[in-house]
Amino acid sequence: MSAAGSPVADGGGPPRGPVRPSGLLDVLNVASVVLDADGRVVLWSPQAEELFGYAAQEALGQYAARIMVHEQHLDLVVKLFADVMQTGQSWAGAFPVRHKDGTTRLVEFRNMRLLDDRGDVYALGLAADASTLRRLERDVALSTRMVSQSPMGLAVLDTELRYVSVNPALERINGLPAEEHVGRTVREVLPDMDADGLESAIRQVLQTGLPLVDQPAVGRTPADPDEDRAWSVSLYRLEDTAGTVIGVAASVADITDQYRAGVEAEEARRRLALIADASARIGTTLELERTAHELADVAVPELADVAAVDLLEAVVEGRASSFGPAEGAMIRALAVQAEAAPEALRAADPPGKIARYGPDRLVTQCVRTGRPVLVAHVRPEDLPRIARSPEAAELLAGAGVHSYLAVPLIARGEVLGALDLKRTRNPLPFGRDDLLLARELAARAAVQIDNARWYQSARNAALTLQRSLLPSHPPVTGGLEVASRYQPAGATSEVGGDWFDVIPLEGDKTALVVGDVMGSGINAAATMGRLRTATNTLASLDLDPAVLLEHLDRITGGLDEAIATCVYAVHDPRLGQCRIANAGHLPPARVRAGCPPELLEVPTGAPLGVGGVAFSTTTVDIAPGDQLVFYTDGLVETRRHSLDERLDTLLTLLDDPERPLEEVCDLLLRTLHHPDNHDDVALLIARARALP
Repeated sequence: MSAAGSPVADGGGPPRGPVRPSGLLDVLNVASVVLDADGRVVLWSPQAEELFGYAAQEALGQYAARIMVHEQHLDLVVKLFADVMQTGQSWAGAFPVRHKDGTTRLVEFRNMRLLDDRGDVYALGLAADASTLRRLERDVALSTRMVSQSPMGLAVLDTELRYVSVNPALERINGLPAEEHVGRTVREVLPDMDADGLESAIRQVLQTGLPLVDQPAVGRTPADPDEDRAWSVSLYRLEDTAGTVIGVAASVADITDQYRAGVEAEEARRRLALIADASARIGTTLELERTAHELADVAVPELADVAAVDLLEAVVEGRASSFGPAEGAMIRALAVQAEAAPEALRAADPPGKIARYGPDRLVTQCVRTGRPVLVAHVRPEDLPRIARSPEAAELLAGAGVHSYLAVPLIARGEVLGALDLKRTRNPLPFGRDDLLLARELAARAAVQIDNARWYQSARNAALTLQRSLLPSHPPVTGGLEVASRYQPAGATSEVGGDWFDVIPLEGDKTALVVGDVMGSGINAAATMGRLRTATNTLASLDLDPAVLLEHLDRITGGLDEAIATCVYAVHDPRLGQCRIANAGHLPPARVRAGCPPELLEVPTGAPLGVGGVAFSTTTVDIAPGDQLVFYTDGLVETRRHSLDERLDTLLTLLDDPERPLEEVCDLLLRTLHHPDNHDDVALLIARARALP
């Protein structure tokens, strides 16, 4: 059964049962009249009553010409009637007729001779209002012209979703003539379309009667089997005048240009979003390796399935790099990222490895010329120029690498390295838009990488200077066992301000110093070195700690607005005492067996370089086994906790006077120092020993 509940034919064959009549005859309202051989009315249909105005009782037995034909055409009609009855040939024509109400209307006639089983002759007349016929003719002509000349594809499908007719435009759109449509379903005609979706939409329209307008459809047709195209499809249910559902009309408009423009616009939005994401995610720190990893993470999987960031080794070392066409390149792998491509990941150079890339390698070509290298479709013979070794080439082949792109990392006119991209799972090859996006990412990341490498270079220089200025002391000196640590800050510009010192003095005495130059970088490290030298010189004079700080204060005041904090202590094992003076520094802690750890009450004083403030010396008892803990603020200060809370934590960690000093140093740094702390740390712990 059809969707409308009526039996239909299979493939245009005969109906399988009675079919509901069309409503067209009702629209035409054809009148039927039968005349005998004398021209008298013997049959008169209800439609004749409506068309001529005479009831059957009035018309039957009357001469038809007198009640149906206008007087001026009477002779012609009588003659035509006689010709039909004599020759048996039918005729047709339009004549004005006289309605019972006296009006005249134009009626189109069809007349033919009939014979009954006894050989009697009758005339059958079919009549219809001419204006109704003209209107239907105009409608049909208009519809036919519109369908045949419309630039939109038009089709009619029956209730079993088979094509009934298609116009020339749809023939061109689908790439098939009309005869290959008729009797077939959408699925059969267009196998590369979403037939399930289209047929579901057609059934919905058949069932509900609600049209579906401008439904998008994307796929391929025999007209263009190699390219995806897009159409706007509208569906309308067809019913006859009696309300019987007879099928669905479909209009199809090619919107491929708009669709592609929309895809391009969406792609542009995606690229902008990726660039915005990259701006936020790349360069969050000034660490070279982390910046490279951030670039690789942004590129995968949005742009590539495998991404590697490689830098020229000379660039990493801060040297200019140049090499000729026949020379290879020394390249350090900084980061690699892959999306579900373990073989490709194993084929890449591991981060940190330095390798010589031959002159024929594509990445070498990229960094030598400073231009991108794009291999849209990777062939087997291309893999040796992409991979680092024959084994790696086999891995890339196994991973399904089918497209390759390398873009240079250029900052401030210098080629730093390359962003190396491969596709395995993404079936599309790298194209022009991908190249533009990769270059934009590389350009933004290159600046961050360049900043990171110079920052790291400066940090290394400051750290080298700092470490060279820090002392190398024996674990035991005089009456003290000593342990120390220096932890640089997490950022370059903050290296260089903190120091400690252990200075042996006469009479088994030892000077202990911890200080912090305000500021950072090489200038702070240089100032620290000058203060350390001055402290060593003054300590040899065996000055009172407060007096020594006064000298340091004057020296600091002459060092280009330098400010520093400092704790200076002199331990005398023979007296069992330690004399301490403080210049704006955090108080040292004392650890004694049988007593809770405590912060020594030492007057804070003013920082060195302020000038005009007197310093004082405090004497505390130090027995064998007692510990003194000196530290800089980088150990205990954070933005999330109060200083008192952190100092309490410090004392809690000093709960075991017997713990080895090296372990104490590690414990304090591990527990108190945050990796992201923007300050370096100096830590010095001394335990008093009994003299022999």
